[in-house]
Amino acid sequence: MLDLVILLSQAVSVALMAAWLTLGVRDNILHPSVNEIYTAQVMQMSRMREDFPDEYALVAHRAVSSRATQQFAFRTVVVAELLTTIMLWIGVITLVMGLFGMTPTETGRALAMIGTLMFTCIWAGFLVVGNHFSYWFCHEDAQNTHYQMTLWGLGNLIFLAAV
Repeated sequence: MLDLVILLSQAVSVALMAAWLTLGVRDNILHPSVNEIYTAQVMQMSRMREDFPDEYALVAHRAVSSRATQQFAFRTVVVAELLTTIMLWIGVITLVMGLFGMTPTETGRALAMIGTLMFTCIWAGFLVVGNHFSYWFCHEDAQNTHYQMTLWGLGNLIFLAAV
């Protein structure tokens, strides 16, 4: 009985993460300007240039002002999010199938872990790239969200591995 409850809990935990990212992908596809503008601001370091000109002068060479490059980066992230969302839902479905004995539980956990690792990599990637662009100067809320999402992913990875 406990094994089934753990498996159900894992499926729900991954499903919540998948649902959250599904909404984000939906908005990034239907309303790209909502997030794309912030991607561009981080890459061109515009807020840092205005609010912290002395510090900006030290790292200004990192700024990317090409709109084509900024849009390509945003679209790449959206594709990664979409693929991650699909993988997370595959993991959830396979975990649920495992509850009913339709697939091995190890398969469900493995697929869910792949999706969860992808989720974690997206947000950790934002932290790494954001660090390159010194986004902690003017995009603290985004950085905080990226930390929280990275921790959520890591927590689910640990939960999925604890069999």
